[in-house]
Amino acid sequence: MRFRTRAVAGFATLLLPLAALVGLAAPAQAASTATATFTKTSDWGTGFGGQWTVKNTGTSAISSWTVEWDFPSGTSVTSAWDADVTNSGNHWTAKNKSYNGTIAAGASVSFGFNGAGSGSPSNCLLNGGSCDGGTTVPGDAAPSAPGTPTASSITDTSVNLSWSAATDDKGVKNYDVLRDGTKVATVTTTSYTNTGLTAGTDYSYTVQARDTADQTGPVSGAVAVHTTGGTTTPPTTGSKVKLGYLTEWGTYTRNYQVKNLVTSGSAAKITHINYAFGNVTNGQCAIGDAYADYQKTFTADQSVSGVADTWDQPLAGNFNQLRELKAKYPNIKILWSFGGWTWSGGFAQAAANPTAFAQSCYNLVEDPRWADVFDGIDIDWEYPNACGLSCDTSGAAAYKNLMQALRAKFGTSNLVTAATTADGTSGGKIDAADYAGAAQYVDWYNVMTYDFFGAFDADGPTAPHSPLTSYTGIPTPGFTTADAIAKFKSKGVAASKLLIGIGFYGRGWTGVTQAAPGGTATGPAAGTYEQGIEDYKVLKTTCPATGTIAGTAYAFCGNNWWSYDTPATIGTKMAWAKTQGLGGAFFWDFSGDTSNGELVTAINNGLS
Repeated sequence: MRFRTRAVAGFATLLLPLAALVGLAAPAQAASTATATFTKTSDWGTGFGGQWTVKNTGTSAISSWTVEWDFPSGTSVTSAWDADVTNSGNHWTAKNKSYNGTIAAGASVSFGFNGAGSGSPSNCLLNGGSCDGGTTVPGDAAPSAPGTPTASSITDTSVNLSWSAATDDKGVKNYDVLRDGTKVATVTTTSYTNTGLTAGTDYSYTVQARDTADQTGPVSGAVAVHTTGGTTTPPTTGSKVKLGYLTEWGTYTRNYQVKNLVTSGSAAKITHINYAFGNVTNGQCAIGDAYADYQKTFTADQSVSGVADTWDQPLAGNFNQLRELKAKYPNIKILWSFGGWTWSGGFAQAAANPTAFAQSCYNLVEDPRWADVFDGIDIDWEYPNACGLSCDTSGAAAYKNLMQALRAKFGTSNLVTAATTADGTSGGKIDAADYAGAAQYVDWYNVMTYDFFGAFDADGPTAPHSPLTSYTGIPTPGFTTADAIAKFKSKGVAASKLLIGIGFYGRGWTGVTQAAPGGTATGPAAGTYEQGIEDYKVLKTTCPATGTIAGTAYAFCGNNWWSYDTPATIGTKMAWAKTQGLGGAFFWDFSGDTSNGELVTAINNGLS
């Protein structure tokens, strides 16, 4: 990691989103002759540098200045220079030093800090007035933050933006649209089309409401946009694998399309995609969902290329969208993953004739209609010679035999990988199959270091579902990332062939009465798609993290208790993975991330 030379901070965080102007949230006396603006000056993966600039826009000198702002829970200043910075809870105050309090008319001064956390400053006050130099009306609160913009109809040169309205006690007058922190438009509606953009370019958009008294509120969350066309320069990804699962069913209710990898900025920060899942049935690899895979047609605004599919084109569906993604990001390798929790029961028959199984998989992956899309195969057998949704009794050697047959058929020009258990207990699932013998045939193992604990044990105890290390009171010793990796290493699997796994979701209980882990519960907490499970993008706002244990965050809100990874805990895990010499990281799955790819960014920053 690297730090700003003027101060040192030890923390793990995502980069702080840029906020050009942040607004007032409480009535105060007007300060219309000065402004205070915030920018992110640097980011080193585990931290960020921030800078406030106070500008005297009046005609006479200012003799002193005080800037105040709020950070959300979990974001803080760790060191500062050129100002005395203090806080009361989440409210931060910066006062001038003796040498920089006076600001001549038209002049400005700046102070900087290092920060931890992933939030943006809001509710800014400068000498008791609005930080944007506007008026502040006593008794009239500033508007709330609008919703994070949604991007659609992205072309080479334009994008449509829409957002949910802000609220205000006196009424919202209009909205400022900020592109990369700079205002590009002021509109009276909750939508805007930005034109004149550059093809193949990344942009970040936020919006900010203004009330009838011209007071501005905090900026919204940011949406990342990558315009179509142009030439995409492959990212500098280093030697570490950064792999994400893309589910075929995500195209339905979740409405997560391949294009979201582009608009979120995630495609520029990964090296591999596992497309999940193909079926395993009758001892063969088979199509999982033909409609989603290669039949569904996408409109122009849903398409990676910005061109609508036609009813008679040779290949449609997710496969064609992945082809378009590879054209834009030629460094990305795509594997077709077979099995998974639901379809792992078919591996027993496959293991009875591994050569025939490998041939069927090769024929499907290398089908001329989409052979150019895939760079190999991934096997997600849950679990060989052990129990998952069903129990397998193929024997310890079956797994090695299957992987050997796949490598023999797919050759060295294709990738052959596998998702594996993370049960590091003595006599557990890692011990049940010959993972060490199979390792010589695979490029890497995706070690599923999550789902250790959850509301499948309805009454608790509450515990983090993805602990990095053990801790006092852990329900099952050996159910940790560190134990799983150590177990594989002890069997002779090279560290470079092991990837650490991150879940982009949380697991939670309800009926919980204590904030600390280890509490009792009455059942699973409510989830959008499944009881006891919720996406990170939802939990970060509905139940923000209140603590960490064993390298993973947890949250207690109401009577619900959740555990999940945040940008900060991901930073910790990536640093640990590097010290262990691991081959990289993978995650399940893209759709759980925020619209601007916070968690993917944390993985990329942590491994770069």
